[in-house]
Amino acid sequence: MPTASFALLEDPPRVRELDRLGDEIAELSAHLDAATARLLALIRDFDARGGWNTGFRSCAEWLSWRVGLDLGAARERVRVAHALGALPRLAEALARGELSYAKVRALTRVATPETEARPPAQSCASLTALPWIRVAPGCSFATSATTAFAKSIWQPASSRRSAARGRNNPRRMARG
Repeated sequence: MPTASFALLEDPPRVRELDRLGDEIAELSAHLDAATARLLALIRDFDARGGWNTGFRSCAEWLSWRVGLDLGAARERVRVAHALGALPRLAEALARGELSYAKVRALTRVATPETEARPPAQSCASLTALPWIRVAPGCSFATSATTAFAKSIWQPASSRRSAARGRNNPRRMARG
């Protein structure tokens, strides 16, 4: 009995259409990440100027009220916004759509201006984005799994899109 993935292989126009849709999704995601970078810069500026100090206890509380974010999510946006102020490479990568907000958020928990300045594959910030890995001060070790993860974080968006068509693509794997 043929599966949906094999039926998909038998219809090249459908495959091309799905590839086009996948490319559009990836491109729109990069645009959303770029917009998120701008939003975070505005939040950082708004907080620094005390724009929320009109009866609210914090910028996060104001964000929660004004844009409807959950208070915890609002606190995290403010935290990430401030962290990116000291991490220009991460901020620029987000603005270019090369890193997702989720990756940047994880990296801002451990990155410092010093670790950010290191080459990406050797960066402690990249390696410790995995929540179950604890990196000692000085970051003197890296496993192959953490190094692979670090490289995947810093892979340019254009490479991620083309990688979807590469050897790990389920459609190509099904063809053999």
